Amino acid sequence: MLVRHPTRPEWGIGQVQSAIAWRVTVTFPEQGKQMIDARHVTLIVLPEGA
Repeated sequence: MLVRHPTRPEWGIGQVQSAIAWRVTVTFPEQGKQMIDARHVTLIVLPEGA
């Protein structure tokens, strides 16, 4: 699944690696692997082919 961070657009389009409970691990091209707390950040899900 491809996503964007709503307050960090400079990170680019990230690819979700895993989602366990509220912990979502995303790899961003400009920021590397990040653990996102889904209780506090709602990632923007991009349509396929974005």
